[in-house]
Amino acid sequence: MAKFKIKKGDKVVVITGRDKGKSGEVLRVLREEQRVVVQGVQMIKRHTRQTPSEQGGIVEKEAAIHVSNVAHIDPKTNQPTRVGYKTLDDGRKVRVSKRSSETIDA
Repeated sequence: MAKFKIKKGDKVVVITGRDKGKSGEVLRVLREEQRVVVQGVQMIKRHTRQTPSEQGGIVEKEAAIHVSNVAHIDPKTNQPTRVGYKTLDDGRKVRVSKRSSETIDA
């Protein structure tokens, strides 16, 4: 399985494809398929049958998008950035924005 620099809860922007320029929060990471689900991006319509617990009809939801088509948003400049790693003095390894050297992990 591939190791990603993108995790659930990260703010990302779509850099290519139909939804280029849209941004949102990562809802799920599918490591086996190398895809991520981003809030409000790659919206699809599903026709669902009615069940006792929920209403049927056309449901709009997010589909997965390939991880290479998204980039982190720099916490300081709000622009796409690449991600590197840095070890802090207390021994923790954190993700760092290459654009502004700002830490991404809280």
